[in-house]
Amino acid sequence: MGERMQAWQCIGCGRLEAPQNCIGICQDRRVELVYAAELDAAEAELAKTARERDALSTLVRRLAFSRPREGEWERSYRALQTQARDVLSALTADTVTVAQHAAP
Repeated sequence: MGERMQAWQCIGCGRLEAPQNCIGICQDRRVELVYAAELDAAEAELAKTARERDALSTLVRRLAFSRPREGEWERSYRALQTQARDVLSALTADTVTVAQHAAP
C-alpha cells in the first residue's frame, strides 16, 4: 500500500493541494482519493470479516470431517453446538470491540 500524503483541502470546493518540489513539467491529472479514516474503517472491517470467515470455516470443516463413534452422535453433536456457540460469542465480542474503537 502506498504512503499517506499530507495535503490541504479547500473547505469550499474541495480542491486538494500538496506542497511538492516542481521541476517545471507539471501537469494536472484527475485522481481518485479517499479519506484516510474511511480507508482505515474499511481495512478494519475487512480484517474482521477475514477473522469471521476463518472461524466459521474451521467450524464447518470440523462438522464436515468429524465422524462420531457408534452411539456417540448425540455427544458429538452437543460438543459441536458448544463450539459453535463459543465461535459466535467470540465473533460478537469482536464486533463490539471493533464498534467501540470506531466510535468518536
